Amino acid sequence: MSSETAVGDFGLIGLAVMGQNLILNAADHGFTVVAFNRTVSKVDRFLENEAKGKSIVGAHSIKEFCSKLKKPRRMMMLVMAGKPVDDFIELLLNEGGIEEGDIIIDGGNSHYPDTNRRTQYLAAKGIRFVGTGVSGGEEGARYGPSIMPGGNAEAWPYIKDVLQGISAKSDGEACCQWVGDEGAGHYVKMVHNGIEYGDMQLICEAYDIMKRGLGLSNKEMGDIFSQWNKGVLDSFLIEITRDILYFNDEDGSPLLEKIMDSAGQKGTGKWTAINALDLGMPVTLIGESVFSRCLSSLKQERGRASKLLSGPTPNFTGDKQKFIDDLEQALYASKIISYAQGFMLMQNAAKEYKWKLNKPEIALMWRGGCIIRSVFLKDITTAYRNNPELENLLFDDFFNKAIHNAQEGWRNVVAKGALWGLPTPCFSTALSFYDGYRAENLPANLLQAQRDYFGAHTFKIKPEFANEKYPEGKDIHVNWTGRGGNVSASTYNA
Repeated sequence: MSSETAVGDFGLIGLAVMGQNLILNAADHGFTVVAFNRTVSKVDRFLENEAKGKSIVGAHSIKEFCSKLKKPRRMMMLVMAGKPVDDFIELLLNEGGIEEGDIIIDGGNSHYPDTNRRTQYLAAKGIRFVGTGVSGGEEGARYGPSIMPGGNAEAWPYIKDVLQGISAKSDGEACCQWVGDEGAGHYVKMVHNGIEYGDMQLICEAYDIMKRGLGLSNKEMGDIFSQWNKGVLDSFLIEITRDILYFNDEDGSPLLEKIMDSAGQKGTGKWTAINALDLGMPVTLIGESVFSRCLSSLKQERGRASKLLSGPTPNFTGDKQKFIDDLEQALYASKIISYAQGFMLMQNAAKEYKWKLNKPEIALMWRGGCIIRSVFLKDITTAYRNNPELENLLFDDFFNKAIHNAQEGWRNVVAKGALWGLPTPCFSTALSFYDGYRAENLPANLLQAQRDYFGAHTFKIKPEFANEKYPEGKDIHVNWTGRGGNVSASTYNA
C-alpha cells in the first residue's frame, strides 16, 4: 500500500467509552487517529457522530488499520484484560502485517505478570510492547487521564509525545512518565487501584460514623465533606462524595440511602493484597478494604446476623464539631498510612523484580487525572524529590509532623468506633500498623518460641543476649520439654 494512505499518527483498538474518549482527546491535541473495533458497525457510528469533523479515520479490518498508520506504527489497545489482549496481538502479527520496530500499547487493566510475558514474547519478534495503566474514568480519558507506561523502554521516545500530550497536567508537568521495564506500568496502576480501594473505604467509614454515630443528615454530611475538600483532604474522591451526599431522588429524599449496600470489585485491589502477601509486605489497609467489600456482599447473611447478634447503640455526647475535626484527622492520618504502605510495596517490588521505579514521578503521575488525585500527592512528590532514597514516607518531616498532629483525634475516633459498635476496619488497621511500625519490640519473640516448641522451627537470639550457648545470628533450637530431640526443622522467610 502506498505511503500516501498512511495518514495516522496513532491507532486505537476498542471503542468502548474509554477508547472513544482517548481518541477524541488525541485528536484535540493535533494527532490523526485511526480507530478500529471488532464490531465494525461501532466504527461507522463513531465516525458519523462524536468523531465527525475531527482528525479521526476509521478502519474496517486489522489489515486496513495497520496500513493507515505511519511507521513505526503506534497502536494502542483498550480492550478487556486477559485473552482479548493476546487475541489482538496475534491478529496484529498475523493479519495486520506489522513490522519490526512497531509499537503495541496495552492500555487496559492487565495483570502485570501478563505484561511481563507479552513484553518478552514481542521483543523476540522485534516488536516493542508497552503496558500502561490509564486512570481517570471516562472524564479523565476525554480531558486528560493519569498514564503509567512501562515495558520495552525503546518505545518511550516514540510514544512520549502522544501519551504526555493526552495526559493530565499538574503545575505544568505531564501526569505521565516512564515507569520501568516489562510489567512495571501495570504494576503501578495495580497499586494505584489498591490505594483507591483504601481511600474509598476510609471515606465510607467516616460517612458511617457521622451517619450512625453522630446521627447527621446527608445534607449535613455533604457540608462537612465540602469543608474537608478545602483543606488537607482536598481530592477527587472527597469532592464526588460531597456531590453524592447532596444528590436527591425525584421524591426529594437522598438517593444514596436507597442504594444496596453490597459492593462489587474488578479484582485489582485483590491483586494488590495478594502481591503484598507474596512479597511479605504489611499492606494492611488495602487488604482490609478488599475484605470490607467481601463482607458487604454477604448482604442476606448480615440481615440474619443483625437479628441474632447484639452490640451497643451509639450515643454521642460532647462537642460534635470537635469530634468532626478528629474524624478529619483520622481520615488524613489513615490515608498517609495507606500511601506509605503502597510505596513500601512498590519499593519492595522494584527490588524483587529488578525494576527501577521512580517514586517522585509516580506521585506526580497520580497528582492529576486519576481517581486518587489529591493535593496530598504534591506533598509525596516533594518528599521523594527532596530525598529519592527516603526509606519510608513516615520518615519525611512533613508526614512525620502530620501524623503526630493527627494522632490524638485518630485514636479517639477508633476508640469511639469500638465503643459504639461501628466497624472501622481501615481506620483501625492503619492505627495498628502505625503502632506496630513504631514499636522497637513486638511480641513476635513469643511467636518464634511457640514455633520452635511445636515444630522445631528455630529462633535467633537478640544480639545483646548472645553468648557461647546462644551465638548471635545462628538458628537455635531448644528442647523446651526435655522430651523432644535436638533436630531442628529447616527455616525460610515468608
